[in-house]
Amino acid sequence: MNETSDLLNVDSLFSSEELALRDKVRSFVDGTIRPNIATWYEQAVFPAEIIKDMAELGLLGMHLKGYGCPGRSAVEYGIAAMELEAGDSGLRTFVSVQGSLAMSAIYKHGSEEQKNQWLPQMAAGDVVGCFGLTEPTAGSDPGSMKTFARRDGDSWVINGSKRWIGLASIAQIAIIWAMTDDGVRGFIVPTDTPGFEATPIGPKLSMRASIQCDIELREVRLASTSVLPNAKGLRGPFECLNEARYGIIWGAMGAARDSYETVVSYSRERLQFDKPLAGHQLTQEKLVNMALEINKGMLLALQIGRLKEAGQLKPHHISVGKLNNCREAIQICRDARAMLGGNGITLDYSPLRHANNLESVRTYEGTDEVHTLILGNHITGIPAFR
Repeated sequence: MNETSDLLNVDSLFSSEELALRDKVRSFVDGTIRPNIATWYEQAVFPAEIIKDMAELGLLGMHLKGYGCPGRSAVEYGIAAMELEAGDSGLRTFVSVQGSLAMSAIYKHGSEEQKNQWLPQMAAGDVVGCFGLTEPTAGSDPGSMKTFARRDGDSWVINGSKRWIGLASIAQIAIIWAMTDDGVRGFIVPTDTPGFEATPIGPKLSMRASIQCDIELREVRLASTSVLPNAKGLRGPFECLNEARYGIIWGAMGAARDSYETVVSYSRERLQFDKPLAGHQLTQEKLVNMALEINKGMLLALQIGRLKEAGQLKPHHISVGKLNNCREAIQICRDARAMLGGNGITLDYSPLRHANNLESVRTYEGTDEVHTLILGNHITGIPAFR
């Protein structure tokens, strides 16, 4: 945060190591992402060439310890997510899918053999993973998934469909969640397995510098060693989703901050009625409201991060952060776009791109409605999902 956005000296709450990491990731975003993101977004290109750069920065599986992973703290991971999303949500999403979903599934639920086989390669960016949970008819209600894995001798055979699966068309392995006779189980599926097909979804109005796919699984036969031995029931994927949701709490504030700083700079230079746009009362009110929400969102993210580091994080904490910060960030980005006038609809300026991306971020890993009901259940003790 800079002096115009950090109204409460939030930076003073970070350690020198945390600030050093922030500066390193910010420098990567400024040097590699910002000069290219408008082209990547317009052309709907995911820049796979930067995967190795991200690995060298220690961004892949960065909160995991051992197995070649960086072993950084929860707050450090959050800071990195925020800086990446200040560049673009789609590129932060890559880090989330790789580390918080695919790698976390193996780390939390895999055997030692699976961890040793895959995690070092994934942390190095040599293997890309995806996470197949959502289906065409099972989004907010994954318990209704139709994908089914049956035992056939010493093998498993999977049939089904998945949708909106990030990275699937470039991944070497997929974590596929399927119903079995014993409930939901997770499987490590090499994407070159016969019967596995991933097709990118397009055209999209959001997350254009990212990849989301449909997956079809037709008689996909796997060895018994492909199953994640410690994942049984929906708790398995949900534990991974909470890792990804945590990163979103920080990331959304990155998009909001970038939009705010863009419009602060613009409003100081743009002349209207013989004075800078920033000199008008209505402009200042809008900027103040944006800055207030960014500061509150940052404090919320940091508190949740410290709870996570202390081992005190609970699911409803995640819902507070994801619901609030996504909701406020998207409003900040929309307001910033409006303040840019006609210029705001071009890719010369970031707010509308951020706002479009946040439509996806707001939807995935739990919609506003789902997180509202999680919090409603926590407050009242009455589940109202059905």
